Amino acid sequence: MKNDKYDHDDEVLGYQKIDRYDDEKISSVAHHYRDILGKLGENPEREGLLKTPERVAKALQYLTHGYDIRPDEILRSAMFKEDYSQMVVVKDIEVFSMCEHHMLPFFGKAHIAYIPNGHIVGLSKIPRVVDAFARRLQVQERLTDEIRDCLQDTLLPAGVAVVVECKHLCMAMRGVQKQNSVTTTSAFTGEFLKNDKTRAEFLRLITADLH
Repeated sequence: MKNDKYDHDDEVLGYQKIDRYDDEKISSVAHHYRDILGKLGENPEREGLLKTPERVAKALQYLTHGYDIRPDEILRSAMFKEDYSQMVVVKDIEVFSMCEHHMLPFFGKAHIAYIPNGHIVGLSKIPRVVDAFARRLQVQERLTDEIRDCLQDTLLPAGVAVVVECKHLCMAMRGVQKQNSVTTTSAFTGEFLKNDKTRAEFLRLITADLH
């Protein structure tokens, strides 16, 4: 049985502010994690671990709830006709995602711009699109492209620019163990791809301290 307590308006927009869990999935995933704890040499029946499998199952469902969201619908819910045709930049958007190779987090910031071509979008929808794609098992390269493609295909702007900067715990905690390394990915369309000056202006704006 599902817990259906949620804000209706946010559900229609494909964005959940309140945790909502599928009890059947939680039970199944928790069962497997209980077995994993035993395989790792732990005692899943000791006090500190009794509820850990369920907690992990709930955490994983929340961290991957982006599979149930339509990012294009988020944008379409707040598109407005407007003659504005200059660059719109939303920078320093927090990113939290899970690496699909090691199931460890990566996190950082996304910087996004688009050049309207008849329509603008509510500014809060852009971070929500980032979350919708980030809350899935990901690689940073695909995440960057998916954000770009969603904005381009839905808004049909004159161009889209996306830069994502993240630290990956799979690099910091294991493997090469480089704690201070940052991975940067970028993706461009339209004017940002064709026009060096437009792309340079975007890069200047996301690195400038205008606050």
